[in-house]
Amino acid sequence: MLAHVVEKAGNPAFFLPAARLAVVSSSCWAGLCPKSARPPEKDYALRGNFVLHDLIANGQSMRTVSLPRGRQRLHAMPTSAGYEVRENEPYDWDGRRRGQTPFTVLQHTISGTGRLRYQNRNYRLQGGDTLLVLVPHNHRYWLEKGDRWEYFWISMNGEETLRIHKLVLSTAGPVLKLQPSTIDHLADCSLRLVKGATSPGAASAVAYEAAMALYDDVFGSPAFADELSFMQPVIDHINANLEKPLPVSELAGIVGLSRAHFSRSFAESEGMPPAEFVLQQRLQRAVKLLTKADFLPVKEVAIMCGFEDANYFSKVFRRVYGTNPTEFRTTGMYASIGKLR
Repeated sequence: MLAHVVEKAGNPAFFLPAARLAVVSSSCWAGLCPKSARPPEKDYALRGNFVLHDLIANGQSMRTVSLPRGRQRLHAMPTSAGYEVRENEPYDWDGRRRGQTPFTVLQHTISGTGRLRYQNRNYRLQGGDTLLVLVPHNHRYWLEKGDRWEYFWISMNGEETLRIHKLVLSTAGPVLKLQPSTIDHLADCSLRLVKGATSPGAASAVAYEAAMALYDDVFGSPAFADELSFMQPVIDHINANLEKPLPVSELAGIVGLSRAHFSRSFAESEGMPPAEFVLQQRLQRAVKLLTKADFLPVKEVAIMCGFEDANYFSKVFRRVYGTNPTEFRTTGMYASIGKLR
């Protein structure tokens, strides 16, 4: 069964630096999707899922493409891409044990079932679900014994990719229901990475295209605009008052809803319950302060982010980021995350 590049050696492809692109390929794919050899058309909704069908029909094999390292940073860069079918075998990724370099995984379930634990919530991933996670982070996705999971994925890093994907995560959560045209667009991006994109610029362009396709799907619909405008006063109030208590009843009052109705509506709009969203925003502010305001004591950072108890702040911070605030600051291991928040 196909594995991520060098995974069997205990060193997944995701650990490779940005200058390395690990991809899955098949010589059978060459020529089957002529449009994939050039910039994609803008009619994915009319074309149907033929790219995805070709990807499924033509098997699995592996090749690794090495890209030259340049002095200039590219703000979107794929680190791996491909198509796999896993069945009744070990497959388990812990977002806190995949190195210190930030990257994202965008993985679409074609069929079968995968599992995701994201912070303290459990998800069952089935056909049509798209997983989006940031590494390092407190999550784990895996295949249960006896299950089968078929999927394609693109993994990326770079400042702009991370910024867009964090925006999607904070708005829609880690499990997405994308339009069929978006799924085919992403499959086309994955296939073009599989078949080529051997220069840094070409690979970066495909990664950025995939990030923008996801952005358009999540943020481009009229329904989302309506939901966003309805909840925006609440989000603005949260971000302006992170150092204060923010009870759900107070947030519900901003939009004139009962607590129960508000909690349901907020979760549907933002992809998570209001209390979880508040905690996420507090921690994002903490990351920014720890990385940009190193003159502030950790205890003061905790207070500025709404944590009255510094020990509780440290406990929550470790649960999400895998390290305590002091280690986070002194090692600089997440400095690049802090710059983007």
